[in-house]
Amino acid sequence: MKKSLLLSALLVLSMPAMADKLEKYREESRAVVGPFMQQLMAENKKAVTEGGPESAIRVCKDIAPKMAGDISRQQGWKLARVSNKVRNPMLGTPDEWEQKALKKMEKRLAKGEKPETLEVAEIVKEPSGKYLRYMKGIVLQPGCVACHGNESEISPAVKARLNEEYPHDQATGYKPGDLRGGVSIKRRL
Repeated sequence: MKKSLLLSALLVLSMPAMADKLEKYREESRAVVGPFMQQLMAENKKAVTEGGPESAIRVCKDIAPKMAGDISRQQGWKLARVSNKVRNPMLGTPDEWEQKALKKMEKRLAKGEKPETLEVAEIVKEPSGKYLRYMKGIVLQPGCVACHGNESEISPAVKARLNEEYPHDQATGYKPGDLRGGVSIKRRL
């Protein structure tokens, strides 16, 4: 009985320290994800301006994975874009934690939460160790329907390019304001 009381007391005492650590890790994640998302949006806008919506496909297919890989190597973390409706199953399929995080954010968005506040962060223990898991929601912007919208919103040229680049594409049927996916970080602690 004394052991369980002592363990309970230790847990209660360590909770504020854990919350402080989680907030520190959340801030560090935001400091990486924010610039990544801004650079990706800038690359997409540039591609659309220079060559139309079909040019943006190259950004998502080639440039974004390279950017994510570069950041992952620099930070020693795994950074990825994931979605429940993937365009590239090799790179965008969410793991179990990411699926739950996406569902949480979808519910929060449906309840009226502002898109810019959509994030999930927690410290999890897995068989291989302890990790920070973080995800920032990606909410579809109006211009994104050119590649991710309904059938009628996607031009024949974009459809042809998507069929060529992504034969197993599921990432359409969205409307502005929908949760498209998230930028996920997995960081060993």
